[in-house]
Amino acid sequence: MNMLIGYGGIAVFFVVVVTALELTKRKDATFSEYATAGRSFGSFFGTMAFLNTWLPGTMFISFAGLAASAGVIGFYSMIYSLLAVVLMFFLAKPVHDWGKRYDLRSQADLLGARYNSRAVRVVAAVIGIAASFPWIVLGMQSLALVFKYLSFGHVGANAAVLIGIVVIGLRQIWTVRFGMRGVIISDMVQGIAAYFIGTLIVLGLLTWLVSNGHGFDNVAADHFELPGPGSSLGPLYLLSLILTGALGGWCWPDIFVRLFTARSVATIKRSAVQAAPVLLIFGAALTLMAIAASSVPGVAEAPDDVWFITAGVGGVVLITVAGICVVAATMGNVGANLQALGTQTANDIVGVARGVRVTDPRIGRITVGVLTLLAALGAFVTAGTSSGLITLALISYQGICQLAPTLFLGIFWRRGTATAAVSAMTSGFVTAGVLQLVYPISIPWLGGLTSGVAALLVNAAVYVALTYAAPMTTAERRRVDLLFDRLHASDADPDPQTHPDRAVDLNSHTPPISTRT
Repeated sequence: MNMLIGYGGIAVFFVVVVTALELTKRKDATFSEYATAGRSFGSFFGTMAFLNTWLPGTMFISFAGLAASAGVIGFYSMIYSLLAVVLMFFLAKPVHDWGKRYDLRSQADLLGARYNSRAVRVVAAVIGIAASFPWIVLGMQSLALVFKYLSFGHVGANAAVLIGIVVIGLRQIWTVRFGMRGVIISDMVQGIAAYFIGTLIVLGLLTWLVSNGHGFDNVAADHFELPGPGSSLGPLYLLSLILTGALGGWCWPDIFVRLFTARSVATIKRSAVQAAPVLLIFGAALTLMAIAASSVPGVAEAPDDVWFITAGVGGVVLITVAGICVVAATMGNVGANLQALGTQTANDIVGVARGVRVTDPRIGRITVGVLTLLAALGAFVTAGTSSGLITLALISYQGICQLAPTLFLGIFWRRGTATAAVSAMTSGFVTAGVLQLVYPISIPWLGGLTSGVAALLVNAAVYVALTYAAPMTTAERRRVDLLFDRLHASDADPDPQTHPDRAVDLNSHTPPISTRT
Protein backbone atom coordinates (compact mmCIF):
# COMPACT_ATOMS: atom_id res chain seq x y z
CA MET A 1 0.00 0.00 0.00
CA ASN A 2 2.82 2.41 0.87
CA MET A 3 4.49 1.77 -2.49
CA LEU A 4 1.18 2.41 -4.24
CA ILE A 5 0.90 5.79 -2.53
CA GLY A 6 4.51 6.68 -3.33
CA TYR A 7 4.52 5.69 -6.97
CA GLY A 8 0.93 6.83 -7.40
CA GLY A 9 1.88 10.32 -6.24
CA ILE A 10 4.59 10.52 -8.90
CA ALA A 11 2.12 9.29 -11.53
CA VAL A 12 -0.46 11.91 -10.57
CA PHE A 13 2.13 14.69 -10.74
CA PHE A 14 3.29 13.39 -14.14
CA VAL A 15 -0.30 13.57 -15.41
CA VAL A 16 -0.72 17.12 -14.07
CA VAL A 17 2.39 18.31 -15.93
CA VAL A 18 1.41 16.59 -19.18
CA THR A 19 -2.15 17.95 -18.94
CA ALA A 20 -0.83 21.50 -18.54
CA LEU A 21 1.33 21.00 -21.63
CA GLU A 22 -1.49 19.58 -23.73
CA LEU A 23 -3.90 22.35 -22.75
CA THR A 24 -1.43 25.10 -23.70
CA LYS A 25 0.17 23.54 -26.77
CA ARG A 26 0.82 25.71 -29.79
CA LYS A 27 2.46 24.74 -33.04
CA ASP A 28 5.82 26.41 -33.68
CA ALA A 29 5.94 27.84 -37.19
CA THR A 30 9.71 28.27 -37.33
CA PHE A 31 12.86 26.84 -35.79
CA SER A 32 13.41 30.14 -33.99
CA GLU A 33 10.04 29.82 -32.24
CA TYR A 34 10.85 26.21 -31.32
CA ALA A 35 14.20 27.29 -29.84
CA THR A 36 13.16 30.49 -28.03
CA ALA A 37 9.39 30.12 -27.48
CA GLY A 38 8.85 33.15 -29.70
CA ARG A 39 10.54 35.42 -27.11
CA SER A 40 7.06 35.85 -25.65
CA PHE A 41 6.98 34.94 -21.96
CA GLY A 42 6.44 37.28 -19.02
CA SER A 43 8.41 37.66 -15.82
CA PHE A 44 6.68 34.99 -13.68
CA PHE A 45 7.19 32.31 -16.31
CA GLY A 46 10.75 33.57 -16.78
CA THR A 47 11.40 33.33 -13.06
CA MET A 48 10.06 29.80 -12.78
CA ALA A 49 11.93 28.70 -15.91
CA PHE A 50 15.19 30.05 -14.52
CA LEU A 51 14.65 28.43 -11.11
CA ASN A 52 13.61 25.06 -12.52
CA THR A 53 16.74 25.00 -14.65
CA TRP A 54 19.14 26.51 -12.12
CA LEU A 55 18.10 24.31 -9.18
CA PRO A 56 18.22 20.64 -10.24
CA GLY A 57 16.83 17.71 -8.28
CA THR A 58 20.25 17.04 -6.85
CA MET A 59 19.81 20.16 -4.68
CA PHE A 60 17.76 17.92 -2.39
CA ILE A 61 20.34 15.12 -2.60
CA SER A 62 23.99 16.03 -3.23
CA PHE A 63 23.87 19.69 -2.15
CA ALA A 64 21.84 18.87 0.95
CA GLY A 65 24.19 15.95 1.54
CA LEU A 66 27.19 18.27 1.42
CA ALA A 67 25.65 20.49 4.10
CA ALA A 68 24.78 17.47 6.23
CA SER A 69 28.30 16.06 6.02
CA ALA A 70 30.46 19.21 5.88
CA GLY A 71 28.31 21.96 7.39
CA VAL A 72 28.29 25.66 6.57
CA ILE A 73 30.37 25.29 3.42
CA GLY A 74 27.08 24.15 1.91
CA PHE A 75 25.96 27.79 1.83
CA TYR A 76 28.27 28.33 -1.16
CA SER A 77 25.50 27.27 -3.55
CA MET A 78 23.17 29.96 -2.22
CA ILE A 79 25.90 32.60 -2.48
CA TYR A 80 26.86 31.82 -6.07
CA SER A 81 23.19 31.61 -7.04
CA LEU A 82 22.57 35.14 -5.79
CA LEU A 83 25.67 36.39 -7.61
CA ALA A 84 24.40 34.72 -10.77
CA VAL A 85 21.13 36.64 -10.46
CA VAL A 86 23.12 39.88 -10.31
CA LEU A 87 24.87 38.86 -13.54
CA MET A 88 21.47 38.05 -15.05
CA PHE A 89 20.41 41.65 -14.44
CA PHE A 90 23.40 43.03 -16.37
CA LEU A 91 23.31 40.42 -19.14
CA ALA A 92 19.65 41.13 -19.88
CA LYS A 93 19.96 44.04 -22.29
CA PRO A 94 22.82 43.01 -24.59
CA VAL A 95 21.77 39.37 -24.82
CA HIS A 96 18.05 39.98 -25.30
CA ASP A 97 18.47 42.90 -27.70
CA TRP A 98 21.08 41.16 -29.87
CA GLY A 99 19.05 37.97 -29.77
CA LYS A 100 15.89 39.67 -30.94
CA ARG A 101 17.54 41.95 -33.51
CA TYR A 102 19.54 39.17 -35.19
CA ASP A 103 17.27 36.19 -34.46
CA LEU A 104 19.84 34.44 -32.25
CA ARG A 105 18.70 31.09 -30.87
CA SER A 106 21.51 29.83 -28.62
CA GLN A 107 24.56 30.84 -26.62
CA ALA A 108 26.90 29.71 -29.41
CA ASP A 109 24.78 31.65 -31.91
CA LEU A 110 25.30 34.85 -29.94
CA LEU A 111 29.05 34.30 -29.67
CA GLY A 112 29.24 33.64 -33.40
CA ALA A 113 27.45 36.94 -34.03
CA ARG A 114 29.58 38.90 -31.58
CA TYR A 115 32.89 37.64 -33.00
CA ASN A 116 31.68 37.26 -36.60
CA SER A 117 33.17 33.76 -36.61
CA ARG A 118 31.92 30.29 -37.41
CA ALA A 119 34.90 28.84 -35.55
CA VAL A 120 33.89 30.61 -32.33
CA ARG A 121 30.32 29.45 -32.82
CA VAL A 122 31.24 25.79 -33.35
CA VAL A 123 33.87 25.62 -30.58
CA ALA A 124 31.44 27.16 -28.08
CA ALA A 125 28.70 24.76 -29.17
CA VAL A 126 30.95 21.70 -28.88
CA ILE A 127 32.20 22.69 -25.42
CA GLY A 128 28.65 23.35 -24.25
CA ILE A 129 27.36 20.02 -25.53
CA ALA A 130 30.35 17.99 -24.34
CA ALA A 131 30.22 19.52 -20.87
CA SER A 132 26.45 19.24 -20.45
CA PHE A 133 25.76 15.74 -21.75
CA PRO A 134 27.20 13.81 -18.76
CA TRP A 135 24.95 15.85 -16.48
CA ILE A 136 21.89 14.83 -18.48
CA VAL A 137 22.83 11.17 -18.03
CA LEU A 138 23.43 11.68 -14.31
CA GLY A 139 20.15 13.59 -14.06
CA MET A 140 18.31 10.62 -15.50
CA GLN A 141 20.03 8.33 -13.00
CA SER A 142 19.52 10.65 -10.02
CA LEU A 143 15.88 9.68 -9.62
CA ALA A 144 17.01 6.26 -8.37
CA LEU A 145 17.00 7.49 -4.78
CA VAL A 146 13.44 8.77 -5.20
CA PHE A 147 12.04 5.49 -6.49
CA LYS A 148 14.03 3.50 -3.96
CA TYR A 149 12.51 5.41 -1.03
CA LEU A 150 9.01 5.59 -2.51
CA SER A 151 8.97 1.80 -2.94
CA PHE A 152 9.40 1.48 0.85
CA GLY A 153 11.76 -1.46 0.53
CA HIS A 154 10.15 -3.25 -2.43
CA VAL A 155 12.53 -2.03 -5.17
CA GLY A 156 16.31 -2.44 -5.12
CA ALA A 157 18.87 0.19 -6.08
CA ASN A 158 19.51 -1.08 -9.62
CA ALA A 159 15.82 -1.45 -10.44
CA ALA A 160 15.19 2.05 -9.07
CA VAL A 161 17.78 3.46 -11.47
CA LEU A 162 16.02 1.86 -14.43
CA ILE A 163 12.61 3.10 -13.29
CA GLY A 164 13.96 6.63 -12.97
CA ILE A 165 15.46 6.52 -16.46
CA VAL A 166 12.19 5.31 -17.97
CA VAL A 167 10.13 8.00 -16.21
CA ILE A 168 12.40 10.91 -17.10
CA GLY A 169 12.81 9.52 -20.62
CA LEU A 170 9.05 9.35 -21.18
CA ARG A 171 8.72 12.91 -19.92
CA GLN A 172 10.98 14.09 -22.74
CA ILE A 173 8.39 13.11 -25.36
CA TRP A 174 6.69 16.42 -24.62
CA THR A 175 10.00 18.28 -24.63
CA VAL A 176 10.63 17.01 -28.16
CA ARG A 177 7.10 17.83 -29.33
CA PHE A 178 6.60 21.28 -27.84
CA GLY A 179 10.12 22.71 -27.75
CA MET A 180 11.05 25.65 -25.55
CA ARG A 181 7.44 26.77 -25.11
CA GLY A 182 6.61 23.41 -23.57
CA VAL A 183 9.70 23.54 -21.37
CA ILE A 184 8.70 26.92 -19.93
CA ILE A 185 5.06 25.93 -19.33
CA SER A 186 6.14 22.77 -17.53
CA ASP A 187 8.77 24.74 -15.58
CA MET A 188 5.98 26.78 -14.06
CA VAL A 189 4.17 23.68 -12.75
CA GLN A 190 7.35 21.85 -11.77
CA GLY A 191 8.87 24.94 -10.17
CA ILE A 192 5.87 25.52 -7.92
CA ALA A 193 6.08 21.91 -6.73
CA ALA A 194 9.86 21.86 -6.28
CA TYR A 195 10.61 25.26 -4.73
CA PHE A 196 7.39 26.65 -3.27
CA ILE A 197 6.00 23.42 -1.82
CA GLY A 198 9.57 22.22 -1.27
CA THR A 199 10.41 25.32 0.78
CA LEU A 200 7.34 24.80 2.96
CA ILE A 201 8.44 21.22 3.63
CA VAL A 202 11.99 22.34 4.40
CA LEU A 203 10.78 24.98 6.87
CA GLY A 204 8.45 22.46 8.50
CA LEU A 205 11.23 19.90 8.86
CA LEU A 206 13.62 22.53 10.22
CA THR A 207 11.04 23.51 12.84
CA TRP A 208 10.53 19.86 13.81
CA LEU A 209 14.28 19.24 14.08
CA VAL A 210 14.91 22.24 16.32
CA SER A 211 11.91 21.32 18.49
CA ASN A 212 12.85 17.66 18.88
CA GLY A 213 16.41 17.58 20.08
CA HIS A 214 18.20 18.20 16.79
CA GLY A 215 19.00 21.89 17.16
CA PHE A 216 22.24 23.49 16.08
CA ASP A 217 23.76 22.96 19.52
CA ASN A 218 23.76 19.24 18.72
CA VAL A 219 25.68 19.68 15.46
CA ALA A 220 29.36 18.72 15.44
CA ALA A 221 31.69 21.69 15.91
CA ASP A 222 33.55 21.05 12.65
CA HIS A 223 30.30 21.72 10.73
CA PHE A 224 30.73 25.41 11.54
CA GLU A 225 34.26 25.68 10.16
CA LEU A 226 35.37 26.79 6.70
CA PRO A 227 38.57 25.80 4.86
CA GLY A 228 41.34 28.21 5.79
CA PRO A 229 45.13 28.46 5.90
CA GLY A 230 46.60 25.12 6.82
CA SER A 231 43.50 23.14 5.87
CA SER A 232 43.72 20.22 3.45
CA LEU A 233 41.48 22.00 0.93
CA GLY A 234 43.26 25.35 1.07
CA PRO A 235 42.10 28.91 1.88
CA LEU A 236 41.00 29.67 -1.70
CA TYR A 237 38.86 26.56 -2.12
CA LEU A 238 35.56 28.16 -1.06
CA LEU A 239 36.21 31.22 -3.23
CA SER A 240 36.85 28.89 -6.17
CA LEU A 241 33.54 27.11 -5.64
CA ILE A 242 31.66 30.41 -5.60
CA LEU A 243 33.45 31.81 -8.67
CA THR A 244 32.93 28.59 -10.59
CA GLY A 245 29.24 28.60 -9.78
CA ALA A 246 28.57 32.28 -10.45
CA LEU A 247 30.62 32.66 -13.65
CA GLY A 248 30.15 29.13 -14.92
CA GLY A 249 26.41 29.16 -14.34
CA TRP A 250 25.75 31.42 -17.32
CA CYS A 251 28.04 29.30 -19.48
CA TRP A 252 25.60 26.38 -19.41
CA PRO A 253 23.55 26.52 -22.65
CA ASP A 254 20.28 25.67 -20.89
CA ILE A 255 20.67 28.56 -18.43
CA PHE A 256 21.80 31.11 -21.02
CA VAL A 257 18.91 30.48 -23.41
CA ARG A 258 16.51 31.73 -20.73
CA LEU A 259 17.61 35.24 -21.70
CA PHE A 260 16.23 34.65 -25.21
CA THR A 261 12.77 33.46 -24.16
CA ALA A 262 11.61 36.58 -22.31
CA ARG A 263 9.31 39.20 -23.79
CA SER A 264 11.65 42.12 -23.11
CA VAL A 265 14.71 43.33 -21.23
CA ALA A 266 12.49 44.66 -18.45
CA THR A 267 10.91 41.22 -18.15
CA ILE A 268 14.30 39.59 -17.59
CA LYS A 269 15.23 42.15 -14.95
CA ARG A 270 11.93 41.57 -13.15
CA SER A 271 12.60 37.83 -13.27
CA ALA A 272 16.01 38.41 -11.67
CA VAL A 273 14.44 40.46 -8.88
CA GLN A 274 11.76 37.81 -8.33
CA ALA A 275 14.22 34.91 -8.37
CA ALA A 276 16.58 36.40 -5.76
CA PRO A 277 14.34 36.00 -2.67
CA VAL A 278 13.34 32.47 -3.72
CA LEU A 279 16.99 31.48 -4.08
CA LEU A 280 17.83 33.10 -0.75
CA ILE A 281 15.00 31.53 1.25
CA PHE A 282 15.07 28.11 -0.40
CA GLY A 283 18.87 27.84 -0.36
CA ALA A 284 19.30 29.04 3.22
CA ALA A 285 16.44 26.92 4.57
CA LEU A 286 17.57 23.73 2.82
CA THR A 287 21.17 24.17 4.00
CA LEU A 288 20.14 24.91 7.58
CA MET A 289 17.77 21.95 7.61
CA ALA A 290 20.48 19.61 6.34
CA ILE A 291 22.99 20.89 8.92
CA ALA A 292 20.49 20.46 11.75
CA ALA A 293 19.60 16.97 10.48
CA SER A 294 23.23 15.88 10.65
CA SER A 295 22.51 14.64 14.19
CA VAL A 296 19.57 12.49 13.05
CA PRO A 297 20.38 8.75 13.17
CA GLY A 298 21.41 7.43 9.75
CA VAL A 299 22.33 10.77 8.19
CA ALA A 300 26.03 10.60 9.03
CA GLU A 301 26.26 7.20 7.30
CA ALA A 302 24.29 8.35 4.21
CA PRO A 303 24.33 12.17 4.03
CA ASP A 304 22.87 12.22 0.49
CA ASP A 305 19.73 10.59 1.94
CA VAL A 306 19.18 13.42 4.44
CA TRP A 307 16.11 14.76 2.59
CA PHE A 308 14.26 11.45 2.70
CA ILE A 309 15.50 10.37 6.13
CA THR A 310 14.26 13.62 7.64
CA ALA A 311 10.99 13.57 5.69
CA GLY A 312 10.36 10.16 7.23
CA VAL A 313 9.08 11.89 10.38
CA GLY A 314 5.94 12.76 8.41
CA GLY A 315 5.21 9.25 7.25
CA VAL A 316 4.31 7.96 3.80
CA VAL A 317 2.55 11.09 2.57
CA LEU A 318 5.39 13.47 3.41
CA ILE A 319 8.01 11.14 1.90
CA THR A 320 5.89 10.99 -1.26
CA VAL A 321 5.61 14.79 -1.51
CA ALA A 322 9.35 15.07 -0.84
CA GLY A 323 9.93 12.65 -3.72
CA ILE A 324 7.68 14.72 -6.00
CA CYS A 325 9.81 17.79 -5.22
CA VAL A 326 12.95 15.97 -6.41
CA VAL A 327 11.21 14.63 -9.53
CA ALA A 328 9.84 18.09 -10.39
CA ALA A 329 13.26 19.72 -10.10
CA THR A 330 14.93 16.94 -12.09
CA MET A 331 12.35 17.06 -14.88
CA GLY A 332 12.95 20.78 -15.32
CA ASN A 333 16.72 20.54 -15.41
CA VAL A 334 16.93 17.52 -17.73
CA GLY A 335 14.25 18.85 -20.08
CA ALA A 336 15.87 22.28 -20.35
CA ASN A 337 19.26 20.69 -20.97
CA LEU A 338 18.01 18.45 -23.75
CA GLN A 339 16.09 21.28 -25.40
CA ALA A 340 19.08 23.65 -25.28
CA LEU A 341 21.59 21.07 -26.50
CA GLY A 342 19.28 19.88 -29.26
CA THR A 343 18.82 23.44 -30.43
CA GLN A 344 22.55 24.09 -30.29
CA THR A 345 23.31 20.89 -32.22
CA ALA A 346 20.84 21.75 -34.96
CA ASN A 347 21.57 25.46 -35.15
CA ASP A 348 25.31 25.68 -34.53
CA ILE A 349 26.69 22.36 -35.75
CA VAL A 350 24.30 20.91 -38.34
CA GLY A 351 23.40 24.33 -39.71
CA VAL A 352 27.03 25.46 -39.94
CA ALA A 353 28.12 22.16 -41.49
CA ARG A 354 25.42 22.49 -44.15
CA GLY A 355 26.08 26.19 -44.65
CA VAL A 356 22.43 27.15 -44.06
CA ARG A 357 20.37 29.00 -41.49
CA VAL A 358 18.05 26.39 -39.97
CA THR A 359 14.38 27.39 -40.28
CA ASP A 360 12.43 24.11 -40.05
CA PRO A 361 11.35 23.26 -36.47
CA ARG A 362 11.36 19.57 -37.39
CA ILE A 363 15.16 19.64 -37.40
CA GLY A 364 15.06 20.81 -33.80
CA ARG A 365 12.65 18.05 -32.84
CA ILE A 366 14.86 15.45 -34.48
CA THR A 367 18.05 16.59 -32.72
CA VAL A 368 16.33 16.85 -29.33
CA GLY A 369 14.84 13.40 -29.88
CA VAL A 370 18.19 11.88 -30.86
CA LEU A 371 19.94 13.40 -27.84
CA THR A 372 17.16 12.11 -25.57
CA LEU A 373 17.60 8.57 -26.89
CA LEU A 374 21.40 8.80 -26.58
CA ALA A 375 21.13 10.08 -23.01
CA ALA A 376 18.67 7.34 -22.03
CA LEU A 377 20.91 4.72 -23.64
CA GLY A 378 23.94 6.14 -21.85
CA ALA A 379 22.06 6.12 -18.55
CA PHE A 380 21.07 2.46 -19.04
CA VAL A 381 24.57 1.35 -20.04
CA THR A 382 26.26 3.13 -17.13
CA ALA A 383 23.52 2.42 -14.55
CA GLY A 384 25.72 0.14 -12.45
CA THR A 385 29.03 1.91 -12.99
CA SER A 386 28.43 5.63 -12.63
CA SER A 387 31.69 6.50 -10.83
CA GLY A 388 33.51 7.16 -14.09
CA LEU A 389 30.59 9.22 -15.33
CA ILE A 390 30.64 11.30 -12.15
CA THR A 391 34.35 11.95 -12.69
CA LEU A 392 33.63 13.05 -16.26
CA ALA A 393 30.81 15.29 -15.05
CA LEU A 394 33.09 16.95 -12.51
CA ILE A 395 35.67 17.58 -15.23
CA SER A 396 32.96 19.01 -17.47
CA TYR A 397 31.86 21.44 -14.75
CA GLN A 398 35.36 22.87 -14.63
CA GLY A 399 35.40 22.82 -18.43
CA ILE A 400 32.17 24.72 -19.03
CA CYS A 401 33.59 27.66 -17.05
CA GLN A 402 36.14 28.12 -19.81
CA LEU A 403 33.48 29.83 -21.92
CA ALA A 404 33.35 32.65 -19.35
CA PRO A 405 36.10 35.00 -20.65
CA THR A 406 34.89 34.68 -24.24
CA LEU A 407 31.28 35.16 -23.14
CA PHE A 408 31.52 37.97 -20.60
CA LEU A 409 34.39 39.91 -22.16
CA GLY A 410 32.72 39.54 -25.53
CA ILE A 411 29.47 41.00 -24.23
CA PHE A 412 30.90 43.78 -22.06
CA TRP A 413 34.18 44.64 -23.89
CA ARG A 414 34.48 45.67 -27.53
CA ARG A 415 38.10 44.71 -28.15
CA GLY A 416 37.96 40.89 -27.98
CA THR A 417 38.68 39.11 -31.27
CA ALA A 418 37.68 35.76 -32.75
CA THR A 419 41.26 34.48 -32.66
CA ALA A 420 41.52 35.37 -28.99
CA ALA A 421 38.18 33.72 -28.26
CA VAL A 422 38.96 30.38 -29.95
CA SER A 423 42.45 30.21 -28.46
CA ALA A 424 41.21 31.11 -24.97
CA MET A 425 38.35 28.60 -24.96
CA THR A 426 40.45 25.69 -26.19
CA SER A 427 43.47 26.40 -23.99
CA GLY A 428 41.26 26.86 -20.95
CA PHE A 429 39.24 23.70 -21.60
CA VAL A 430 42.35 21.55 -22.07
CA THR A 431 44.07 23.06 -19.02
CA ALA A 432 40.99 22.48 -16.85
CA GLY A 433 40.70 18.86 -17.98
CA VAL A 434 44.34 18.05 -17.26
CA LEU A 435 44.37 19.79 -13.88
CA GLN A 436 41.09 18.14 -12.86
CA LEU A 437 42.53 14.69 -13.54
CA VAL A 438 45.66 15.46 -11.51
CA TYR A 439 43.96 17.51 -8.76
CA PRO A 440 40.30 16.38 -8.60
CA ILE A 441 39.43 18.53 -5.56
CA SER A 442 41.83 21.46 -5.21
CA ILE A 443 45.39 22.42 -6.14
CA PRO A 444 47.53 22.63 -2.97
CA TRP A 445 50.32 24.75 -4.47
CA LEU A 446 47.77 27.34 -5.63
CA GLY A 447 46.23 27.81 -2.21
CA GLY A 448 43.29 25.52 -2.89
CA LEU A 449 42.14 26.89 -6.25
CA THR A 450 40.09 24.38 -8.21
CA SER A 451 41.17 23.26 -11.66
CA GLY A 452 38.47 25.36 -13.29
CA VAL A 453 39.54 28.62 -11.67
CA ALA A 454 43.23 27.95 -12.32
CA ALA A 455 42.41 27.29 -15.97
CA LEU A 456 40.35 30.49 -16.08
CA LEU A 457 43.50 32.45 -15.26
CA VAL A 458 45.26 30.87 -18.25
CA ASN A 459 42.15 31.36 -20.37
CA ALA A 460 41.74 35.05 -19.58
CA ALA A 461 45.46 35.72 -20.03
CA VAL A 462 45.40 34.13 -23.50
CA TYR A 463 42.28 36.10 -24.44
CA VAL A 464 43.67 39.49 -23.41
CA ALA A 465 47.16 38.84 -24.77
CA LEU A 466 45.95 37.80 -28.23
CA THR A 467 43.41 40.62 -28.34
CA TYR A 468 46.20 43.17 -27.98
CA ALA A 469 48.79 41.22 -29.99
CA ALA A 470 46.49 40.76 -33.00
CA PRO A 471 43.83 43.49 -32.83
CA MET A 472 40.74 43.76 -35.03
CA THR A 473 40.83 45.06 -38.56
CA THR A 474 39.28 48.45 -39.21
CA ALA A 475 36.23 46.88 -40.84
CA GLU A 476 35.72 44.49 -37.94
CA ARG A 477 36.08 47.35 -35.48
CA ARG A 478 33.33 49.27 -37.28
CA ARG A 479 31.08 46.20 -37.23
CA VAL A 480 31.57 45.63 -33.50
CA ASP A 481 31.12 49.33 -32.71
CA LEU A 482 27.78 49.31 -34.51
CA LEU A 483 26.77 46.16 -32.63
CA PHE A 484 27.36 47.91 -29.30
CA ASP A 485 26.18 51.37 -30.38
CA ARG A 486 22.79 49.98 -31.28
CA LEU A 487 22.39 48.82 -27.69
CA HIS A 488 22.86 52.37 -26.40
CA ALA A 489 20.57 53.72 -29.11
CA SER A 490 17.74 51.45 -27.95
CA ASP A 491 17.69 52.23 -24.23
CA ALA A 492 13.92 52.37 -24.45
CA ASP A 493 12.85 48.74 -24.32
CA PRO A 494 11.68 47.80 -27.84
CA ASP A 495 8.08 46.80 -28.36
CA PRO A 496 8.06 43.03 -27.77
CA GLN A 497 5.50 42.53 -30.51
CA THR A 498 7.56 44.12 -33.27
CA HIS A 499 9.43 41.94 -35.72
CA PRO A 500 13.26 41.84 -35.50
CA ASP A 501 15.38 43.88 -37.88
CA ARG A 502 15.46 42.98 -41.53
CA ALA A 503 16.92 39.59 -42.30
CA VAL A 504 20.65 39.28 -41.96
CA ASP A 505 23.02 36.57 -43.06
CA LEU A 506 23.67 34.81 -39.78
CA ASN A 507 25.79 32.17 -41.45
CA SER A 508 28.47 34.83 -41.66
CA HIS A 509 27.10 36.53 -38.54
CA THR A 510 27.72 39.98 -39.93
CA PRO A 511 25.06 42.47 -38.82
CA PRO A 512 24.14 44.89 -41.61
CA ILE A 513 26.18 48.10 -41.62
CA SER A 514 24.91 50.72 -44.03
CA THR A 515 28.13 52.73 -43.84
CA ARG A 516 30.41 49.85 -44.80
CA THR A 517 32.44 50.46 -47.95
